[in-house]
Amino acid sequence: MNKASLVDAVHGVLNGTKVQAEQVVDVVFDSIVGSLKKGEEVSVAGLGIFSVKARAARQARNPRTGETLQVPAMNVPKFRAAKALKEAVK
Repeated sequence: MNKASLVDAVHGVLNGTKVQAEQVVDVVFDSIVGSLKKGEEVSVAGLGIFSVKARAARQARNPRTGETLQVPAMNVPKFRAAKALKEAVK
């Protein structure tokens, strides 16, 4: 499934135009990304929790050259699946 499939599913439920359905999907995605940028958690009941995790700076090695390089600290997205999602996928 991709974004276009999600837009088609929302379009089938809303009975509006595909443009409106795409706007709904975009607003949901933008809201999740915006909250994560602020460092907030996004919890969707039955689906899971989106959060941001701080990853510390570290040294890595280039596998081709063997050269050691410094990887800076960064924030990365994290997702924890809800129990209902885990049960549905079993």
